[in-house]
Formats: sequence, structure tokens, C-alpha cells
Amino acid sequence: MHPATASRALDPALPGRVAAETVRRVRDAADALGYRPDPTARSLRTRRSGFVGVVVPDLTNPVIPPIVRGIEEVLWTAGLACLLADTDNDLEREAAVVAELRSRRCEGLIVASATRSGETLEELAREDVATVLVTRDIDAGTLPLVAADDAAGVRAAVTHLAELGHERIAHVTGPLSLSTTARRLAAFLEAFPGAGRPPVVHGEAFTIPAGERAAAELLRARDGVTAIVAGNDMIALGCYAALEAAGLRCPRDVSVVGHNDMPLVGQVQPPLTTVAIPQYELGVEAARMLLARLRRGDGEQPPPRVLLPTRLVVRASTAPPDG
Repeated sequence: MHPATASRALDPALPGRVAAETVRRVRDAADALGYRPDPTARSLRTRRSGFVGVVVPDLTNPVIPPIVRGIEEVLWTAGLACLLADTDNDLEREAAVVAELRSRRCEGLIVASATRSGETLEELAREDVATVLVTRDIDAGTLPLVAADDAAGVRAAVTHLAELGHERIAHVTGPLSLSTTARRLAAFLEAFPGAGRPPVVHGEAFTIPAGERAAAELLRARDGVTAIVAGNDMIALGCYAALEAAGLRCPRDVSVVGHNDMPLVGQVQPPLTTVAIPQYELGVEAARMLLARLRRGDGEQPPPRVLLPTRLVVRASTAPPDG
């Protein structure tokens, strides 16, 4: 048997190139000999590493693991493995990890950006590096994006609160440097056409402490607020803490709606009403989009923008305003 045939038979990224019976014989022989392909040698020969770089902003955020799981499962079936890197929401670290992944000859990148404006990601677009953004966009709009339909989710949250009878609804946002914050804030403000500007307080991070600080600021000038739409579930839990510290109860005094439906928010007290985003499916779709880009060989113009549907999950943190 020619060595090239054996090589193709052992390469999971080349399905169907060699007859099934030949593949079986080659793999049986490799197993008997204890042979394992050398990925470094293969990448030098084929200019393909078999890896995709996956860049995330914060591995401790409960929303991230299901997204990564979706990415990994799709890529694995295509013969590709993930190299995972965390930027800690830092632009300099993002630049460093992207450079490192490129030096390792990753065939493509899937990135949840550290901020809305990043020279590193714009450079990837200019150099036509196979890249897909997931959940977080950049202002330039030059790279393919897969995200949840945040605007529809916020509209559903505001409609739900209005139907309960709430008239003074506030928004506690995440950091303005992120596209998710911008999308959700814009949708919140658009839900009040012709009315006075509803109360908005900006949190400096998508975390419980940031949510607590921002909600405490809001409550100090409460101004009749009876409901809060939080930038995400972590901020919503921070709102819970701020309400408790102020001697207020949710939902009797103030209703709270989160965003993302992260694991266990249905187990807190009160169980959190939230906008569910399709976390696993976001990863699946991002991986599929990257594979299509790799097969095509060059970027689409304009780059595709895919928004996956959200849904409002109503639990006990929302109720009609008291009195």
C-alpha cells in the first residue's frame, strides 16, 4: 500500500477519500503496531494543524461552558480539536492569545470579543483569517457573527412587566464596552417610545458585585421604580443583594428580570424570571459557520450575521406591583 493512502486513511479530516475497507485495514494495522500520528509532522506537511482556537472572555461565567461544548462537539466530528484561551475581558491579553493561537497554525478562530472595538479582531478581518465571533460583536461589523436575539428578549421582558402592571421599569446594564450591553440597552430604550427616559444605571461588569453596586445606586434614587430589567443573570443576582440590603423584597417591592438563563437561576430565592438564550446552540452554529468558511476558502462579503431566538422564562421574581 502506498504511504499516502495509509496517511489519508488515518486522517479523520478526510472522510470518504479512501475505501471503507481500506480504512479499516489501515486502522487495524495501526492499532496493532501502537502507531499514533505525529500532529506536528502532519501540520508541516499539510499546512493544516487540526486545531481551532476558541477565545472566551471569562471561563468562570456560567454561560461560557455550554457554548464551548457546542463548538467542541461540532468540530470534533469534523476532525478538529479546540485550543481554548481566556482573555479575562482584557484587550492586551486578547491580542496575546490570538497571536499565540495563530503561531500554533490554528486553522480558524472562534472568538467572544473582549470589547466592541478591538484592533486585534479587525486585523483578522483585514488579513482574511477564518474567524467567527460568538455572542459578542465588534463595532466594525467586519467578521461573521452568531449571537442570541437579545433585542427580542429584552422586548419580551419589558412587555411581560408592563402586562403585570409595572409602569416605572429600570435597567441595570453591563459594561458599555460590550456589544451585548449595547444591544440590550438599545432594545430597552426603544420599548418606551414617546415616554420619558426610563431609569438606567450602568454596571462596570457582568458580575454579582457589579450588579449589587449598580442596583444600590438605583435604589438610592428609587423614584418609584417597581421593576428592574438586568443586563444578565449575574447582575440580576446582584440586584437581589441590593434589594435585601435596602430592606426591600423581590418581587413584593421590586420585580427583577435577568438575561441568559444560566444554570441554577431557577433554584435561587425567588426563582429568577429571565430571558433564555440558546447557549449550546450558539456554539454549534458558530462552529458550523467556521467550517463553512474553511471549506469555502475565503470570507463572504458582507459577513453573515446570525441571530438565534430567545425566550422569556417566567418564574417567581416577577409579580404585579404591590398596592
